[in-house]
Amino acid sequence: MILEDMRPIVGVVMAGGLSRRMGGGDKCQLMLKNKTLLARVIERASPQVDALVLNVNGEPNRFQSYLLPMVADSVAGYAGPLAGILTGMKWAKENFPDCQWLASFASDTPFFPLDLVERLALAITDQKAELACAKSGGQKHPVFGLWPIRLYEDLHRALVEEELRKMGAWLGRHRCAEVIYETEPFDPFFNLNRPEDLAQAKRLV
Repeated sequence: MILEDMRPIVGVVMAGGLSRRMGGGDKCQLMLKNKTLLARVIERASPQVDALVLNVNGEPNRFQSYLLPMVADSVAGYAGPLAGILTGMKWAKENFPDCQWLASFASDTPFFPLDLVERLALAITDQKAELACAKSGGQKHPVFGLWPIRLYEDLHRALVEEELRKMGAWLGRHRCAEVIYETEPFDPFFNLNRPEDLAQAKRLV
């Protein structure tokens, strides 16, 4: 199987943002029914990868209960999702030297597919691409992607020397496969940015 040939795969859950539209604080710690958003994300991500790390900034003790390794952005200044990808790559290189692939997950998207990493891996092979990301409703979701760790230096230069911050701009430099998901009965990449999104998520649960 293609996915087995790619293992080990390290996963990074990105929870290092500022959550301004949600009023600040740790959006991923909001409760959705009887679990936090982050707990739901971890439940869906863990079976898809061989190891999982949390990308968090600030005081790490607030995430200790999740019993996962934690790592802060390796680029200062809240540089966005690309910094989370770079940080995940760096952690994988240091802790899993044989790992060649990093899967990334957003911490505010509690319904993403359970076959995500498998389909991303297949798309890279089928579309002869370098990396892959999810897509639904005509919109790319690059935070949900599968990234070759060999691009670490390339991404580091883009972030540090060029001060590039937009994921789409960096993706445009590489062959990116797309995995399209249907949006019925709901978009699996529905994420929570505003207080009203939490109310909708509770209905979906």
